[in-house]
Amino acid sequence: MKNILYKNTKISYTDSGSGTAIVLLHGFLENKKMWQEYVALFSEKHRVITIDLLGHGESDCLGYVHEMEDNAKAVHGVLEHLKIEKATILGHSMGGYVGLAFAELFPNQIQKLVLLNSTSKADSHEKKINRNRAIKAVKQNYINFVSLAIGNLFSENNRTRLADEIEKVKVQALKTPLQGIIASLEGMKIRKDREVLLHKNLFPVLLILGKKDPVLNYEESLSQIEDTTAQLVSFEDGHMSQIENKEELKAVLLDFFQ
Repeated sequence: MKNILYKNTKISYTDSGSGTAIVLLHGFLENKKMWQEYVALFSEKHRVITIDLLGHGESDCLGYVHEMEDNAKAVHGVLEHLKIEKATILGHSMGGYVGLAFAELFPNQIQKLVLLNSTSKADSHEKKINRNRAIKAVKQNYINFVSLAIGNLFSENNRTRLADEIEKVKVQALKTPLQGIIASLEGMKIRKDREVLLHKNLFPVLLILGKKDPVLNYEESLSQIEDTTAQLVSFEDGHMSQIENKEELKAVLLDFFQ
């Protein structure tokens, strides 16, 4: 584990392998440990960097709101420290929002972008109301909120089949401090719509969706890549393709990274 300071805030990262750089960004309530299996595979041919986003894993909280731009600048700080000029970014869910913010802020430093169970669209009015409910819920009962939130990311038919895996995700999620959870919910709620970035076709984009994703509406998600050069891969499961569709996802990503 290595660290840098971004605005006097510790940002934790790992750096493995050599070759073209790939940055793996986790989602909300996750941390860089969820990529361990993927790092082992990808670092055979690439330089793989995993980063704990603000208020997650071993990275500290920056403030009461963690905007996606703050996270993107922290990611940029890590890459600058490592003297990496250009990288492929893979972001899961909230990590995808950060990847899009990075692409907007540092367009010349992004080689390819993978949005894994993520979207370029801003929160709808209804989604913003749900974020406020989530903030209230986590303040009232932290453990209950985290436990329910993680379970609800998986498609219904996988909640029994992957019970052990889900439990491991919950254990890691419960290491996320309350301030980190609230700051991220606030940041996601106010994030910009960045759909225009996908239409500019500035770099190759791969959108990976789950048809039974309980968090992102599949049909709605498809509309963002109409009339773009973005590639689409759809799986039959939920929001956690890196666990629910592990082997298929590995093959898809290796192919895209070439």
